[in-house]
Formats: sequence, structure tokens, C-alpha cells
Amino acid sequence: MTAKLKITAIKPYPVRVGIRNQMLVKVETDGGIFGWGESGLSGREKAVTGAIEHYREFLIGQDAMQIGRIWQETYRSQYFEGGRVLQAAISAIDIALHDIKGKALGVPVYDLLGGKQRERIPTFASTGDEPEGDAAIERARELHAQGWQAIRFFPSGQSSRDIFEPRESIGVTARMLNKAREALGDDVVLGIDYHHRLSVAEAASFCNKLGRGVLDFLEEPIRDETPEAYVSLRSMTDIPFAIGEEFASKWQFVPYIERGIHQFNRLDVCNVGGLTEAMKVAGWSEAHYVDLMPHNPLGPVCTAATIHLAAAVPNFAWLETRAPEAKLGFDNSDFFPVQPRLDGADYPVSDLPGLGVEVNEEMIKTQSFRFWEAPHLTRRDGSVTNW
Repeated sequence: MTAKLKITAIKPYPVRVGIRNQMLVKVETDGGIFGWGESGLSGREKAVTGAIEHYREFLIGQDAMQIGRIWQETYRSQYFEGGRVLQAAISAIDIALHDIKGKALGVPVYDLLGGKQRERIPTFASTGDEPEGDAAIERARELHAQGWQAIRFFPSGQSSRDIFEPRESIGVTARMLNKAREALGDDVVLGIDYHHRLSVAEAASFCNKLGRGVLDFLEEPIRDETPEAYVSLRSMTDIPFAIGEEFASKWQFVPYIERGIHQFNRLDVCNVGGLTEAMKVAGWSEAHYVDLMPHNPLGPVCTAATIHLAAAVPNFAWLETRAPEAKLGFDNSDFFPVQPRLDGADYPVSDLPGLGVEVNEEMIKTQSFRFWEAPHLTRRDGSVTNW
């Protein structure tokens, strides 16, 4: 029987890696075994740091092996439970505890989740190009030639730092996607991320401008706060929806899964509540024939944790990967000397104990946090719109 491992320290590291900050968390134990986790609430790392420092006050001294109990205590130990900041903090701690337990038992994390159901994790890649002209289509051709069978596009205006007009975006984007399907053929999976920038009417108009069968998934067309809005949009189009990257608990998934609103869960293990919560969402999704297509825009710790989730569940489609997008720097080998590496368009599933990631702690200590704020977009009339 494995001895208890008492938590001795929890260290939040909001650090700059590449072009963005990463919110890394190290949990240490009295047995010398430590684990790494990551929070996914990009742009609000300082808020997550505060939550982690609060949780640290009552987690020091607890048994790191009791992951489920710790999850319940961090969630239920306040009257105002839940919310994206607290769940992002819980996620990072939960992932780190899985890393510790895997190392202590000498097994990869997927063995803690029920075992490995696949050897390789298929991914989807993104073009990273605006749809004006043929650059996005040419990039999609390149990705397809490199082995990607699932490719995601972005809409016109996605990279704007100031103005975004939905109605100006949807026509040019729809025309590009119609051309892309013709150019790439019927076998490749094509999708687009609209980053919740449209209204129901705008999203319906966009869908109506597409030829039948052009899109295999439409990601985050509208905001998620009101499931009834998605129900309305669902009645206007048969394009599969990929949503859920903003959801911060299993409870947020309830109306979407049980009412058959979407077909792909963009679950984020670094925001939803870690691997503990992600496995519950995965099981619920399986019962309703919804596949996981996890959100993975962060660093190697997030990627590794999501690979273990993907290996352990039956209802898995593709994992988001940022690796083909040049010069982002999220997977810097100086900071992460051991990390998941793509083999073609797949991630091989590692058999290393724990997450299978090593973090150069001394180096990340030298990387100061840099304030970053997402663009505050407006429409041409001056009103604020979604980023």
C-alpha cells in the first residue's frame, strides 16, 4: 500500500512563455515527489494566483493521493462555490495531484483514469490565416499534405485589434469555406472557430451562405450563457456544433448534453476542474453520443494532461494542437525539456509515470509575468462587441 504523501508546498508560477503567459502550478510533497498543473484562464492569471494562494492555506498538510476528496473540499468549502477563476485554480491543482499520484505509483496518468484505450491521439490543426485571398486555403492544403485529416479555419476579422463587424465577416468567410471544400475534397474534416462573435441571427445567416456539407463543425458561433439561444440556432442549421471551452464545471454542460444541442465537447481540462471533472463530463457525453474535441491552446502541461484524458475515454474525436502555428513559443524546450511531441498529425501516448512532462523550474523563475489583455473590440458605431 502506498504511503501518504503530505502536501508541503503549492507554488503558482504565472510566467511568460512565447507570446503569451502560462499559469503553471507546482505541488510538492514530503516524499520528494512533486507534480505540475496548468490553469487555462488566459489573461486573468493574477486572479487565479490569488485563488491558488488561498487554497494553499488549507491544503498544506493534506494527503496528495486523495485527489477526489481534495477536489470536493476546494469546490465545496465556500458558500460562493464555482466560477471560472476558482475552477481554473482547482484545475491546475487537480492536474498536479494526478501527476504526483502517477509518479508515486510508477504509472502514467491514463492508468489512474481507467487505462489506455488508444495508442495515438489524433489532432486538428488550424490555418492561422485570414480568409481574404487564398492564403487560408493554401495553408489548409499544406496541413493536409502533412497528414492532418481535420483542419480548422478562422473567420475574416479574427485578428483585428480594434474593429469587428459580424456582418462584414460572414460573407467573405462563407465564400472562402465554399472554395476550401471544393479545393480540398470531401474526405478532409473542415471546421471554423467563430470565437462566439455572432448573434443567433448572424450565425444563422452565415450557415445559410454555406453549401450543404461544407462544414463538419462550427465552433463557438455564439456566447454560451443562454442554452435556449443555441436551441434556437440548432433549429436553423444542421451543421454540428463544437462548444464548451468556456464551461467551468460539469453543471454547465448539463443543458447542452441532455438537450442534444451540440455534437462535440470543446472541454478544457485546465478550466473545467481538472481531470477529475473532465472524466465526469466525458462519461456523461458518452451516454449521449457526444464526442470530446478538447480545447488546448496553452502549454505542454495542458497538452500532456489532455492527452491522458484522450487516451482514457472512448468518445474522442480530435485534440487541438498549436504546434503547426509558427513562432508561438508555447512549447519552448528550454522551459519544458520533456514534453509531448507530435508524430505527424498525432501525439503518441507516453508511458512515462505521471504526466510525462518536465519543467525547468529555475528557468521559469527568471520569466516575469507580463500584463496581457485581449483586444477590446468595438463595432463601427462604437459599441463594444465580443473578442
